Parts: sequence; C-alpha cells; structure tokens
Amino acid sequence: MLENTFINIKNRSKTVTANVELVGNDRGIILTQGGKFGGWALYMDGGKPAYTYNWFGLEKYTIASDKALPAGSAEVKVEFAYDGGGPGKGGLATLYVNGKKMSEGRVERTTPAVFSGDETADVGKDDATQVVAAFENVRDSHFTGSVKSVTVDTAMP
Repeated sequence: MLENTFINIKNRSKTVTANVELVGNDRGIILTQGGKFGGWALYMDGGKPAYTYNWFGLEKYTIASDKALPAGSAEVKVEFAYDGGGPGKGGLATLYVNGKKMSEGRVERTTPAVFSGDETADVGKDDATQVVAAFENVRDSHFTGSVKSVTVDTAMP
C-alpha cells in the first residue's frame, strides 16, 4: 500500500498493536512503512520483538526486547509519544508484549513529510527496500509466525 493511501503517522503520537501467533525463535516484519531511506518497522528478530525508526537512512533508532518470546499467541505493541512542537521532532517509543513493558527508548528525529514516493506499507514482509538492515531482501523479511490482526491508532497533531 503506497504511503498516500496509508494512515498518516507523521508528526503525531501513534500506537501500533499486533496480535500474532508465534512458532518460536520468530523473525520477520509484522508491519512496516517506508524503506532503506526512511520509514519504520515493528518486527521480530531472534524471537525478540523490536521497533526501528529509520530517519532518511542516516540515523536508525531501535528499541528491542532482550527476551525472546515463546511459541503461542501474543499481543505486540509499540507506543510512540511524539514530543510535539513542530514537524520532524522526536519522541519516546515503548515496546509492550501482552501488556508488559519490554523496552523503551528515544527516537531523536522523525520524518516530517514523506518517507518515499514508491515504498509501501506492508504486513508480514517488507515488499521493497528494507527498513531493517537485519533483513537483506523481501524473502528474508517474511514473518515466520502469522499476523492475526494489526491496528494503527494516531493522535491528532
């Protein structure tokens, strides 16, 4: 789904909630938007949930759990509290699993306007260039579990 048809998450707070079925030691994209030169992703790597924000391919901010999740159903959520005060500001990202805080960290800068003219928002894989460097290509980004549902909620800017 191209950027102009996906919910606008720029310059505002957001919550991304995914209900997933894990097989153990999961890897791959749950939800992503953008690509190598800007975007964000909620994903699993080595069984651990993570969130990466890619600022124009120049800076990447990753918030990740240090604990791998077991096989079974899980709710993986990231809350991003935007600092406000104008476009492109930073915020605090907090990662939760089944309502329990797993990790949090700062995203110092965000993309103020457009991630890309031709990258997409994708569930279960990253269809073009990769937001997350750990995934070398589309095939490598395929989620090994299954995404049952994903919601994106935003606050007004």
